[in-house]
Amino acid sequence: MPGLLQSLQETLGNDATPTAIQALSMKNLFRDRVEGERYKEFLLASETGSGKSIAYLLPMLQDLKRTEHEQSDAVSQHSTSKPLNPRALILAPTHELTRQLASFAKNLSHVVKLRVMCASKANTTSTAKFSGTASKMKEKFEEAGTVSDGAFVISKSSRGSRPVDLLVGTPMKLLEMERGRGWNWEERARERAMRIGKTKSEDVKDADEGSKETSREFWVDEPEMGLENVQWVVVDEADVLFGAYPDFQESTRKLLGDIAAARGSPVPVIPSSALSPTPDSEATTTISYPFNFLLTSATIPTSLATYLSNYHPSLTRLASPRLHHLPPTLRTEHTSWTGGNKNADIERRIRRVWAEDALVHSKTATGSGPVKLSKLLVFCNKRSKVEQLAAFLDGRGIKCVALTGGAETRKRGSNHHLDGFLKTGGPVLTGPGVCDPAQTPHVLVTTSLLSRGLDFSPMIKHVFIVDEPRNMIDFLHRAGRAGRAGEAGKVVVFGRAKGRGSGRTEEVKEKVRAVAG
Repeated sequence: MPGLLQSLQETLGNDATPTAIQALSMKNLFRDRVEGERYKEFLLASETGSGKSIAYLLPMLQDLKRTEHEQSDAVSQHSTSKPLNPRALILAPTHELTRQLASFAKNLSHVVKLRVMCASKANTTSTAKFSGTASKMKEKFEEAGTVSDGAFVISKSSRGSRPVDLLVGTPMKLLEMERGRGWNWEERARERAMRIGKTKSEDVKDADEGSKETSREFWVDEPEMGLENVQWVVVDEADVLFGAYPDFQESTRKLLGDIAAARGSPVPVIPSSALSPTPDSEATTTISYPFNFLLTSATIPTSLATYLSNYHPSLTRLASPRLHHLPPTLRTEHTSWTGGNKNADIERRIRRVWAEDALVHSKTATGSGPVKLSKLLVFCNKRSKVEQLAAFLDGRGIKCVALTGGAETRKRGSNHHLDGFLKTGGPVLTGPGVCDPAQTPHVLVTTSLLSRGLDFSPMIKHVFIVDEPRNMIDFLHRAGRAGRAGEAGKVVVFGRAKGRGSGRTEEVKEKVRAVAG
């Protein structure tokens, strides 16, 4: 489609060539579906940084545009009582990833004029129902002191259908939109009561409802989204949403089941506890969704492979030759703790990277501009370690961004808390202090929260793994934040050279060598 091709060339340039997974996608996913034919079911599996987003976005966007007019007729036949009625959904595990994917989809579709929306634009409270008029919205935002990109709940007086072609969000956020905010309040209250030691059902009920004089703490809001028109569902980072994480898997399969039911072809939603943990074709129920169903992943762990074999045996797997390997442009380095302060060891290695940058600058610079220092991504296993390391580096004059799952900055409705680290289409930051790590953050310290799917700036050429990776799946995802799309990069793995724990370090080295080959 010419419009998509134009957007693709604007994004990648005229000389870009498809990667292995993109070539497989072009061969298998661009064929138009004929009436009576099964919907598409594919898994796109390829190493990190290989362009899987383009591999699924292009065929989906082209089909959405091609069927736009016939779909608009179908939409008019359905009830329009719900404000949002998307034709395609992309599910991803984190708000940061959903925002980046939505932005990228908008860039690809701006010429063909498809309407893309991100469900994770903001995570504001829903207690106030803001009016849809501009003047009243402005008043409410000023009263609440919120930022202008905050999400607002559409009021009953303005609940007409809003045309949306593609909606991107986390499974739980989308469930909330289609079932109504607070749909699972009883379940959450029960879990909370269990955490504080109340195990009897009547205790849970008392804790939830309180006395007659106390107003109920939870409510179920009206659904904001209808699912009857959904033709495409993409599950990005399928090894998380369908893998060994029960909460993600449960919410993902509930949402897919709701879509199937809304489209008139209900499928069984089996509780996670009842899923077969081993390949067993005779004891399982085959699931076939009434929409195009795509999954993408940089790894296929055993849990995902077993689930797909048992419940989606007809799904076609497209895999690149380097699946479960690091990108060829990403080098690995193992460095040893000195035996003293580990945080000081990390600081020294960071400053060594910047010393190398200064040396390259002195040899290649043609002007008197400041040295452009690399930005670094540091992965820790625990939230406490993230906060501790970031505080140490800040105290040593290295300004950091520390991000964990509960960070307040994640709730502001955008990815601005990652400015300077994520890859964007906007202008590069300039001005005094931008190149000074004491004034502008050059180090991002986080957990595995940011290891999935996010496309980081080419300025991030180094990934530090300072805690022993829990498994090689985690290692591949963390390391793969650098060396993306053919860019050079290096992953530095810290470990013990001798003494207690050195044997485990040697095992990690062997496994890293295997995936780097």
